[in-house]
Amino acid sequence: MKVLLLGGTGVISREIVKLLLAANHDVVLFNRGTKQLGFADDVQQITGDRSDRDNFESAMQKDRFDAVIDMICFNAEDAKSTVRAFRDNTDHLIVCSSIAAYKRPYQTVPTREDAEELFDSPTFSYAFKKAEMERYLHAQIAAQQLPITIIRPSLTFGPGAANIGVFRQNYGIVERIRQGKPLVMFGDGTTPWNFTFTPDLAKGFVGVLGNSKTFGQAYHITNEDRHVWEDLYLEFGRLVGKTPRIVHIPSELLYKAAPNLCAHLYFEKTYAGLFDNAKIKAAVPGFEATITLHDGLQMVLEWYEREANTVDPEKEALEDRLIALHARWAEQVENLYTK
Repeated sequence: MKVLLLGGTGVISREIVKLLLAANHDVVLFNRGTKQLGFADDVQQITGDRSDRDNFESAMQKDRFDAVIDMICFNAEDAKSTVRAFRDNTDHLIVCSSIAAYKRPYQTVPTREDAEELFDSPTFSYAFKKAEMERYLHAQIAAQQLPITIIRPSLTFGPGAANIGVFRQNYGIVERIRQGKPLVMFGDGTTPWNFTFTPDLAKGFVGVLGNSKTFGQAYHITNEDRHVWEDLYLEFGRLVGKTPRIVHIPSELLYKAAPNLCAHLYFEKTYAGLFDNAKIKAAVPGFEATITLHDGLQMVLEWYEREANTVDPEKEALEDRLIALHARWAEQVENLYTK
């Protein structure tokens, strides 16, 4: 198949490209052309900016593709542009959404696609925009404009990821554990979660490719191993041979302290992130997410050590400050019972 990826350079996209190439598909990438790719010689590159709607749509309409995977669709306007670009020149459009698009609290745990509503409040911009994007796509599906499949990844880690940790501090987690510095965990650390890794998610994307069972459908794709959030830091500790010190701070306070950085905690991560994958397994026989938290974080740690062993000083300072404030508060609370 001739497959076009809009994006192709992100942490998830790169794994999808690897699987497509391994299956001998002809792969075309559309992106800004600003990143060096290890598979650049094996794909066709189209350079451009999707926010330049007219030029993007004109360029896409010059060719025909068996399937298109849109990994850089973040709102309804992006989706409208994608549909205009490919309405008449692809047999299958796959669009990457997010489990953030689900309305909280969930109606089902583990969460099932057919039992949930879409996020309906602009208070969490990312989730609301993804939900608005999906509403438009569902309208296109109802109007039978073209075969569309929506994929909703959950929090997904892998080499190249910049989203690991409460503050998305990534390698900073490892350094704090090694130095014996405490780490902030939201709530009491027991929010249930399915941690997913990019090679598993990529199998789901490639599995729906050209699959008529998936036309007009939406799927989340996650690992189904059950953990709690604190396991993320405990497992990193096992990998580096040192037990992490963890300080628990309510999500609401973290959101007030750093609203841009911690909105994902307050609006999304405080709710159980357990997902029923029966629907994608029925559509893609043999699909199974198999990478354990231990093996996935080992893969990430090896990548950190090779090429991403830097600490974000602003996030490091924020975490230090919050831990100091928590220590002062804890001391004052203890004094209430000793006076």
